[in-house]
Amino acid sequence: MSTEVTPGWLPWHPDPSEPTFTAPDGAVDAHCHVFGPAAQFPFAPERKYTPVDAGKDQLFALREHLGLSRNVIVQATCHGSDNSALVDALRASGGRARGVATVDAGVTREELERLHEAGVRGVRFNFVKRLVDAAPTEALEAIAVKIAPLGWHVVLYFEAPDLPELADFFLSLPVPLVIDHMGRPDVTKDPDGPEFAGFLDFAARSGAWVKVSCPERLTKTGPRALDGEQHAYTDVVPFAREVVETFPDRVLWGTDWPHPNLTDHMPDDGLLLDHVQHIAVTAEHQHALLVDNPMRLYWPEE
Repeated sequence: MSTEVTPGWLPWHPDPSEPTFTAPDGAVDAHCHVFGPAAQFPFAPERKYTPVDAGKDQLFALREHLGLSRNVIVQATCHGSDNSALVDALRASGGRARGVATVDAGVTREELERLHEAGVRGVRFNFVKRLVDAAPTEALEAIAVKIAPLGWHVVLYFEAPDLPELADFFLSLPVPLVIDHMGRPDVTKDPDGPEFAGFLDFAARSGAWVKVSCPERLTKTGPRALDGEQHAYTDVVPFAREVVETFPDRVLWGTDWPHPNLTDHMPDDGLLLDHVQHIAVTAEHQHALLVDNPMRLYWPEE
């Protein structure tokens, strides 16, 4: 595959605003990525997209700009199961980053221990059909069994219509579950309706952690987090607020920087942090979302 960037790819925002919301001390960006740089960490031949470089230096600079303290870096599908860029970022973080890797069913105990030493604490299972070929559940089950002794968890990325057929498999996994982006609900539907109620029921039954991230992916009517907009993505707010209030001790938040595969707009990351105060409206919920919960999951030794 060519190393030319996918046509229409939106590069990350070059000049994010200063947030008006001051994150509590110790706040964690619990969902972000690194892409390359490709000259040092080539992208996987089987990838579905080729992004703009977005390396660890830019990620850590954004963390400082936003007034955050730590990162959880999630392996991106464009790197496949080669976690080199992720491990490099973790090692460079001085203990201020943890990772979520992608591994194959044949991964060895030695490789898992190497990843653990670098700071990996979970693996990601991607069920979004436009990003991956059909996910082989037997292989994923084998991976879950291998990572369980390390105390790792599985991060699940799926879209709302696919949850009913996947739920039993998810519930069978012998490790804690973390759900990306609220299971990608259809925000044109009623947040009190049956589809989102089904998701909340699954989260309750599974004991899963839920990321209230990526409103820029879920929104249909906006407004966008651009040009100083302090009330962005109002159509997503009721869904995220419901999750925060239902599972206050199991919610996580992240920027999703550098926002892969967006086609509509590239959000201002400063405004994305400002958005937090609309979904977690009390200081107690904000502290749990940004500090207590990610620390408990990713830095339990502290």
